[in-house]
Amino acid sequence: MSSKVNSPSGTMRPSEFVRVEAAALSELALRLDGSMLGPFTQATDLLLQSVQNSRRIIVTGIGKSGIIARKIAATLRSTGTQAHFLHAAEAIHGDLGMLASGDIVLALSYSGETEELLRLLPTLKRLRATLIAIGGCSTSTLAQASDIFLDTGVSSEACPLNLAPTASTTVMLALGDALALEVSSRRGWKAEDFADLHPGGRIGRRLARVRELMHAGDALPQVASTTPMPQVIYEMSRKKLGMTTVLAEGRLAGMISDGDLRRLLERDGGHALEHTAGEIMNPKPLTIDGAALASSALALMEERKITSLIVIAADGRVEGVVHLHDLWTLELN
Repeated sequence: MSSKVNSPSGTMRPSEFVRVEAAALSELALRLDGSMLGPFTQATDLLLQSVQNSRRIIVTGIGKSGIIARKIAATLRSTGTQAHFLHAAEAIHGDLGMLASGDIVLALSYSGETEELLRLLPTLKRLRATLIAIGGCSTSTLAQASDIFLDTGVSSEACPLNLAPTASTTVMLALGDALALEVSSRRGWKAEDFADLHPGGRIGRRLARVRELMHAGDALPQVASTTPMPQVIYEMSRKKLGMTTVLAEGRLAGMISDGDLRRLLERDGGHALEHTAGEIMNPKPLTIDGAALASSALALMEERKITSLIVIAADGRVEGVVHLHDLWTLELN
């Protein structure tokens, strides 16, 4: 661990607080590569089994450890694993009713001697719950009572008095993140799955699906291959997307863009309006699935330097059109 460098006033420099916590995280990483790999793998196996067998995950603690426990439960939920936070003090005053037979309980206590947690042990035993203890002392009462112990011990806290939980809570938080992310990774959790749980805010915008943004129904520009050019231009102007689909019984036959019209006028001049849609359309326009992420659509449009993508359903029918301007408003980059 790095030495504590004092500022002229005799106190630790702010950067040193961070270095102490970073050193504690490095120690945790070394343990996960070595002595703690086995227990960690057992813990993630249990969490995976809970998903497969509909067993509940309860995360509990009190004080600063309780705050970290609440965040770990939230991270598990955010990455697709059902988890519930149980306040240890509230548990012994009635909230024990949320525990059920066969639950997996993650209990956080750095000392492993937190009274409120220890008073839960008889109930956990009676319910045959699996106890995963997360703390800094392998010989503590909580660790000895657990089925799996995950060591979050630190050489020292960042607190100059070595009293306030700082480095130790940072390590607990990092370990909780590692558990949640390992479980989601082994489950094959994808960005599309993440999107379903985060419809709001900037994350929701970044993970919006094409189907949520496309122009469909009456807003979809569409003509038949036999449609005369004056009607094609009218449809493109009316729908204001700078293009129109060309459909045959609901399926895509082609697309006409503003660029196609310009090229037609340059080529045929006054005879341009004598054509039909089928004679000038692009028969193989780029398409995208409605379930694709909006960010994927934006990347494809920018790569191919186009402004619209036609959204195609699994059965080959046209669902809608997504336009570049609609994606820009989401601030996806």
